[in-house]
Amino acid sequence: MPRPAPLAPPVPRGVIRRGLGVLWQAVKEEPRIFAVSAVGSALFALTTIAQAYVFGAITEQVIVPSLRDGEVVTASLAVSFLAIMLVAVLKVVGIIARRLGAGIMQYRLQASYRRRVTRRYLELPLSWHAEHPTGELLSNANSDVEATWYPIAPFPFAVGVIVMLVTTLGLLFVTDPVLALVGSVVFPAIAVLTVVYSRRMSPLMTRAQQLRGEVSGIAHESFDGALVVKTLGREADETERFRAAALELRDTLTAVGRVRGMFDPVMEALPVVGVLAVLLAGTSRVGSGDIDAGQLVRVAYLFTLMAFPVRAIGWVLNELPRSVVGWDRVQRVLQATGAQEQGAASLPADGGPTRLDVAAVCFSYGDTDVLREVSFDVAPGRTVALVGPTGAGKSTLASVLVRLLDPDSGTVAYDDLDVRELGPGALASVASLVPQSTFLFDDTVRGNITLGADIPDEDVWAALRIAQGDGFVAALPNALDTVVGERGTTLSGGQRQRLALARAVVRRPRLLVLDDATSSVDPSVEQRILAGLRDAGLPSTVVVVAYRRATIALADEVVFVEEGRVSARGSHEELLASSTGYQDLVHAYERAEAQRQADALEASQEVGA
Repeated sequence: MPRPAPLAPPVPRGVIRRGLGVLWQAVKEEPRIFAVSAVGSALFALTTIAQAYVFGAITEQVIVPSLRDGEVVTASLAVSFLAIMLVAVLKVVGIIARRLGAGIMQYRLQASYRRRVTRRYLELPLSWHAEHPTGELLSNANSDVEATWYPIAPFPFAVGVIVMLVTTLGLLFVTDPVLALVGSVVFPAIAVLTVVYSRRMSPLMTRAQQLRGEVSGIAHESFDGALVVKTLGREADETERFRAAALELRDTLTAVGRVRGMFDPVMEALPVVGVLAVLLAGTSRVGSGDIDAGQLVRVAYLFTLMAFPVRAIGWVLNELPRSVVGWDRVQRVLQATGAQEQGAASLPADGGPTRLDVAAVCFSYGDTDVLREVSFDVAPGRTVALVGPTGAGKSTLASVLVRLLDPDSGTVAYDDLDVRELGPGALASVASLVPQSTFLFDDTVRGNITLGADIPDEDVWAALRIAQGDGFVAALPNALDTVVGERGTTLSGGQRQRLALARAVVRRPRLLVLDDATSSVDPSVEQRILAGLRDAGLPSTVVVVAYRRATIALADEVVFVEEGRVSARGSHEELLASSTGYQDLVHAYERAEAQRQADALEASQEVGA
């Protein structure tokens, strides 16, 4: 049996008021398009009312005389036809303007807010992204934005037909106040129904939008972790996990449908009830001579017309709770704090290796201190190895160096310029990071290296030679034009790392940060890569997070990090002699590497036997 949907968190009161505030925001952002749509809707409303008078006049002056006299006047029929056609043409023009304007307004707002959300994602630091699941972020940019502006489609119609509602009521009271009062009893009922509906629907829509993000997040995790799921035989567990969330979403949406299924028919029925009341009361008034047949037809038709504005307003009220929930979720992204402030300074992209200064940098994830007063400097063109045990803060420091993260305190400077003073895009033209986990797009080798930049193939091949990747790329079926598959699934881990390194090298950065970027390649290949970086004449200062002794030995200087602090720095030989912690760590790495090689040799011998 599916689990019942849990109670959603309470939603602030005043949903209708807040929903109308969201719609007013839409009007302020797209005033011209809204005006076109609203005018078209008003034209539709006025021509619909005009139909009532045209039909009433035709009834009084053409139909009733023809039935009474038994003779039809051709001129009267022609005039009646022309009047009906004129009203119909104007009505069609109003419908076209209303629908086109509403559709364009809705889709423009959705596109605009999707761009705003994604731009905000780019501005927010990695620490913020780490606290929000990918599925939730996808939901914010897609379904939440869509939900926010969903009421825009009927909104101009509802605004325009308010003209119909006001005009109709005025004409009703002018025609016959008694019948107008009889029919107007439906409006208090509509107001009560609207309040009850919004209070019942709001928590359900909040829960539904939350569950959409959760379902999307589970699906995203399952797709990303397909290898783990398959190799560990967790298909059934993942299926059940997704099924439980999907069923909960289904049950919540079913509850939404039940409430909506009760609201819509009642909103449709109330105007009809008003028409029936008018006909019952109007029949007796015709019999008593208070009104004639034409007036009764006009009043009944006008009350029939009131179903249009009531229905249109109902469509908007129907979607306001969902719109408010979507707006709140989108605003949580747009108003999120922690965005990195940009300066206006710049550094020349071809100015040679940069000097790097790190001064008293501190960083924490929540209450956990990761970096504590980290300070060191790197002279232009030098290679520095960051070495330390797992959890020492090396990867976090690498992210701070290229400003993927901003330190809580302290500074990182290139050529004596604080990186926080650089303008948008300026840092990316100076520094490149090759992270631990390599990401490749479902694109060609060339596309993954150039990322759309106008880089000639000879420079791409030169970068591949430095990264020791030219050999395997040349052996691919289409060389640079070979599509590597989603996340580079057709390549090995070492091949993916070499493409990622070539992607950084081809831009000839002034600062190159390698965060254990060669961990998946053989030690001999890693040595050739690092030697190639030194001998290629790149205009780069290099900071490398290293583990292997051979890699560390190629660095000009070693910075040893323990528990988020720089505990020692110097050459490899100096630290081996002066730092017990460094010595123990390097020897531990050597023993682990030797054991790995021995295991590999034993496995190959068993296969040969």
